[in-house]
Amino acid sequence: MFTGIIEATGLVAALSEKTDGLRIRIATQDLDLADVKLGDSIAVNGVCLTVVDLPGDGFWADVSRETLANTQIGRLRISSQVNLEKAMLADSRFGGHMVSGHVDGIGQILSREDTGRFTRFLVRAPKELAKYIAKKGSISVDGVSLTINEVTGFDFVLTIVPHTLNETVMADYIEGAFVNLEVDIVARYLERLLNPEQDQTHSRNLQSNHISQALLVENGFI
Repeated sequence: MFTGIIEATGLVAALSEKTDGLRIRIATQDLDLADVKLGDSIAVNGVCLTVVDLPGDGFWADVSRETLANTQIGRLRISSQVNLEKAMLADSRFGGHMVSGHVDGIGQILSREDTGRFTRFLVRAPKELAKYIAKKGSISVDGVSLTINEVTGFDFVLTIVPHTLNETVMADYIEGAFVNLEVDIVARYLERLLNPEQDQTHSRNLQSNHISQALLVENGFI
């Protein structure tokens, strides 16, 4: 589990094609790896990857064909900059929102507008993710926990403060760039509760598709 608060940016140092996917080496630069061991998880542009080797200046990870097909990891090249976040600890400060590191789809930057101290991005989400995206809701973009400012159809607006722009790969976003999107996990759980065909064991609570306080309490949201 991650929080969407990026700890550092790194660089892609090596890419090695495998029959079953890709092996990638990340030079972690300012990310402290003193507490990282083999088997730990690190989010790379919002994609949860498992550390398989620690050469000292970064780490190696394996990327499956499925991950390559459903994220923009496969578009990375040598020297590409990436957002990095180590998996959170039980006693970590929770500064963003719940991010699983399981990307839901690939979005595209439609426009960028630098206005004063802030930068406004218009992003298009895949059609199937639009129902999870709400004004003032949370979304992870390349692993960055962000608040959605406006929503129109499949498109949403992000207003980025200078600190976030400078400390993440968002500074390099241009029109047409592709980004990893992970919607708010709470929205996913609520959809599960509201769709009886997905889980017949909940059908007695969901016959009217109505969220009640009792339903939320029973399922752990309150």
